[in-house]
Amino acid sequence: MTRKLLIGGALVLILLVAGAGIYYWQANKPVEKRGSANEEFDTSDSPDQAKPQRKRIEVPWPTYGFDLQRTKVSPYDHRPPYRRLWSIDAKDTLEFPPTAGYGNVYIAQQKGLFFAVNGKTGKPVFKTKNFKRCAASSPTLGNGMVYQAYMDFVECGQNDPGPTGFVTAMNARTGKQKWRWKGMPVESSPLLKDGILYFGSWDNRVHAIRAKNGKEVWSFQTSERVNTSPAYSKGRIFFANQAGDVYGVNAKTGKQAWKASSASSALGAREFFYASPTVAYGRVFIGNSDGTMFAFGARTGKTLWARPLGTYIYAAAAVWDKKVYTGTYDGKLFALDAATGDTKWSKEMPSAVHAPPTVMDGLVYAAACSTCGAEASRYVKTGNRDITIAFNARNGREVWRFPNGKYAGPVIADQDRVYLTGRSFLYGLQPVKAGAKAAGAKKRSAKAKRAARKKKR
Repeated sequence: MTRKLLIGGALVLILLVAGAGIYYWQANKPVEKRGSANEEFDTSDSPDQAKPQRKRIEVPWPTYGFDLQRTKVSPYDHRPPYRRLWSIDAKDTLEFPPTAGYGNVYIAQQKGLFFAVNGKTGKPVFKTKNFKRCAASSPTLGNGMVYQAYMDFVECGQNDPGPTGFVTAMNARTGKQKWRWKGMPVESSPLLKDGILYFGSWDNRVHAIRAKNGKEVWSFQTSERVNTSPAYSKGRIFFANQAGDVYGVNAKTGKQAWKASSASSALGAREFFYASPTVAYGRVFIGNSDGTMFAFGARTGKTLWARPLGTYIYAAAAVWDKKVYTGTYDGKLFALDAATGDTKWSKEMPSAVHAPPTVMDGLVYAAACSTCGAEASRYVKTGNRDITIAFNARNGREVWRFPNGKYAGPVIADQDRVYLTGRSFLYGLQPVKAGAKAAGAKKRSAKAKRAARKKKR
């Protein structure tokens, strides 16, 4: 009898443990939901309408992700092959891509150096600055100024006591500093809209300050650090924090319009958001570090679709042609249907994808990071080299490769050139056809001048 009771008790215990395991697995598995084009899908709010930029403008690439919505869609129609014009060695990691304006290219190196170089020659515009602070963000350009965010002093430990940071405004041509906003570390790339700079901070807030003097207009409190870079659309600022929350906030007042979450179960929020949001088609697209890509309604904050893709997503999305492009740490690049979240195509990358893709003239550029995720608890694909690959954005066919890339968004551009970011190198590239066209025009001009001189004689 005792033996039967023991066996029965053991069976009950096994069933309880099994049941608890099933519940825990169900509660912890990534949320998955298929979307629809019939719900909060506004095709008039689309990066697809952008025409190739022919007119020469003063600031051709003003901010991280190119535009206020952070779509990462270039309006310039450059295509490979490219000819290397110049390169600079920043001596340490370039974690975020540069911006381009006033004929120059600006980029912050991770360990405090700030570079401003001529876009045509790669020569310094002003003396390289050393802020002796960590930087993990892109500069923002406007009003003849460069706005750059900084974190704590090098080595910039994540848990050091009493960390500080600032946002600085520098003259874009001379590098002279005009003002500093001081607070806790800022890992967020500032966004400039109507004279106001928006950025997140380690103080768990998003701040809105005046671009002309750094004076605060409002700040918005969240429950955790805000390392993501805000995006703007139709009067709202969108951002996410390390608690796994996403917010839509009135840009003028800082009043919350909605709050959404990556939470999928009774066990609460899953993991944090490192990737910044991208806004298009009336939706906010953002990847969570648990490997799930989300689409939230920009008007309501409703979860419209959720798609588990891999082990981690750190790459902010590019959005074009009703597709969402992002990569994962287990080494895949995805093109997802922006309406439903369904996979349109996917490609195997040589290693983890950390950097946000960029779309230009029908090609999507993605970088492979050979050493990302060295201390990760889940699978990460590693490799023996960092590389940038361009794919046909509609079907995923590989078109071009460059033997460098890593953390930063792989390319930005202006009307004349493409600028590619490697681990510590920045490259100025010229499309071969554009170079040949310019050389041909120069040759024809010289020939015409000789003919004119001969006619005069």
